[in-house]
Amino acid sequence: MRFSVLFSLLLLIVACSPDAYVKSIKTHRKTYKKDFLSNEHSPLLKQDLKSLNFYPPKARYRVTADFTRTPDAEEFAMATVSGVNQAYIKYGTADFTLEGKKLQLAIYKNLRLARMPMYKDHLFMPFKDLTNGDETYGGGRYLDLKISEIKNGKIVLDFNKVYNPYCAYSDGYSCPVPPRENHLDFAVRAGETRFTGVYKGEKH
Repeated sequence: MRFSVLFSLLLLIVACSPDAYVKSIKTHRKTYKKDFLSNEHSPLLKQDLKSLNFYPPKARYRVTADFTRTPDAEEFAMATVSGVNQAYIKYGTADFTLEGKKLQLAIYKNLRLARMPMYKDHLFMPFKDLTNGDETYGGGRYLDLKISEIKNGKIVLDFNKVYNPYCAYSDGYSCPVPPRENHLDFAVRAGETRFTGVYKGEKH
């Protein structure tokens, strides 16, 4: 019994180690790249994947935030790059500290996607920060979350998993524009950086 407990603790320590975390992010990014090849609406081909770039994984950019549900949230039209607005509600806010600075970001729910069984649990956190237009895509970046990830008023935000909208690679897409309340006066140097491949013309 004693050996079993010690072995379990060892596995837990290994799973939580910085090396294991970095490895998990690298695996996540490999899957992310493969998804471009299986999605029929993807703007990228296999040869384009080498032009996807990321900041090195950093465990300190995985933070636990205080989540506050937005009471009586009303539907609003979130602007997109194409000019076609999309219906969202503000699901709640996440308050957290990153590199010593207290920050807040709103988390949204897409009402059209919410009607689809596979997306009922889906939440969306688009944001802009001080890296946009220089180190990262100028239109902002996204982070996908789930309602089921909210536990006891907390939610984990892993900025190492932040990604670019399709509009970073091609025109012809209706990418949501991060609302003003999600513009950070802070440089989030984590996640996906600027695409260095050839920007494509209208795809569909």
